Amino acid sequence: MSALATSPRVFIQTADFDLSAEVSTLRGKNAGVGAVCSFVGTVRDRTAGVVGSISSMELEHYPGMTEKSIEAMIDAAHQRFDILDARVIHRVGLLQPLDQIVLVAVTSAHRGESFQACEFLMDYLKTQAPFWKKEQTPEGARWVDARVSDDAALAKWGLVSTNLPL
Repeated sequence: MSALATSPRVFIQTADFDLSAEVSTLRGKNAGVGAVCSFVGTVRDRTAGVVGSISSMELEHYPGMTEKSIEAMIDAAHQRFDILDARVIHRVGLLQPLDQIVLVAVTSAHRGESFQACEFLMDYLKTQAPFWKKEQTPEGARWVDARVSDDAALAKWGLVSTNLPL
């Protein structure tokens, strides 16, 4: 955990999470919080627009490295935006369509900083966090490659993806 953090900010887990409970914990009793922005990503049942083409998704990660990487992303968000705190939960293991997969939540005094920091963190996570995703499709299992659109989203923040092809 970085010097900026006062409580754990990154959780990699197999268990689901409760958005309301997580936001409440993030806010704590800080009366300076004027805005909370959150993003919850879920597993879709489709790829390339084909409904029902994904029956499940399995996520793997590199324990220790993943948490450090995301902590560094949160530190970068603190440097760029006037935020009070941030929390990232990312699930691993076998997930089904409709399951929650990721939570990014940010607090600040004003909404603009929270919105920007939340989007920044999500764009950063999509390209830089060491997760590997395998989708089960009717044709069998396949690893998910990095997407050009995710790299473009990161580039708008002046960052370049360091993803290597699988």
